[in-house]
Amino acid sequence: MSRGQNTSSTTSAANAAILAAALVFATLPLWADKGLVFLAGIVMVQIVFAVSFNLMFGLTGLVSFGQAAFFAAGAYTAAWLGRAVPELPFLIFCLAGGLVGALLALLIGVVALRRASGIYFAILTLALGQLVYTLIGKSDALGREDGLVGIKRPVIDLFVGTLDLSIGDRYYYFLLVACGILLGLLWWVWHGQLGRLLAALRQDAERIRFFGVNVRRYREIAFIISGGVTALAGALVAPWSQIITPAIAHWSYSALPILFCLLGGASRFWGPAVGAIVFAGLEYATRTMVGVSELIVGGALLVVVLAMPGGIVGTLSLLARKLTKNGKERLNEQSA
Repeated sequence: MSRGQNTSSTTSAANAAILAAALVFATLPLWADKGLVFLAGIVMVQIVFAVSFNLMFGLTGLVSFGQAAFFAAGAYTAAWLGRAVPELPFLIFCLAGGLVGALLALLIGVVALRRASGIYFAILTLALGQLVYTLIGKSDALGREDGLVGIKRPVIDLFVGTLDLSIGDRYYYFLLVACGILLGLLWWVWHGQLGRLLAALRQDAERIRFFGVNVRRYREIAFIISGGVTALAGALVAPWSQIITPAIAHWSYSALPILFCLLGGASRFWGPAVGAIVFAGLEYATRTMVGVSELIVGGALLVVVLAMPGGIVGTLSLLARKLTKNGKERLNEQSA
């Protein structure tokens, strides 16, 4: 079997797994309880959160410890606008949240990327993210430490009628479609010309700079796209959870996408998605083990990260190639 056939086989298996996961998410309200459906909605948002972060981490090699600031910016913007001007369409709230996140990423990126790189960039984003967390906690308009509660699920005007997303599982399916669109956008960026250029920057930034490419500018672009899509995810989660607190801007929330990337595999587009699903599954499976749940989840994640340096997706891909190679060798021996 040729290398091209190996790649095609692996890609087909990956596509089948993606379709199976999408089918599970789409049919979940038909057979699962409300608690599991709510968790699935959170996981879908966290997948977008992690994949958008990986656009920066997996392609350019930049690590931001302040990513939660963009998530909170989108969530709070959408929730606050929903209270201040409820007559505006919900999609406007979401786009406004994404715009605020992109602008915040622009400001932070201009400061951080021009002043630091590597671990210094990570620490600087951590400091700026914590500044956003503190400002939210001190703001009366944003509910201070109590946050914003009682966020209503929207009614969307379809011109020929209205769609009340507060009824049944309608907002869940809206969330499914919206997250699918955002993941499609990120897929296009990852596999497009910009994604290939960003990957080249990670491999050898000095050589790319020698060819006249403005390395810092393209890193800023990746940072802005990542921040904007992360903020859109935050805007979508506000009506789903119906309560947001400053905790979503804390540095510990910024650690989640990093964990998902390491767990699933940062070198693959769907790696962070796998990481988010596995992490949520571990937490859900151990939810009744009071006192030892954190130990079990943490221990399992530690084993996976140490035993699988390429993450779950990278390790499975490597095993598939080895099995294919072994099968080819056996066939050659038999034919000989």
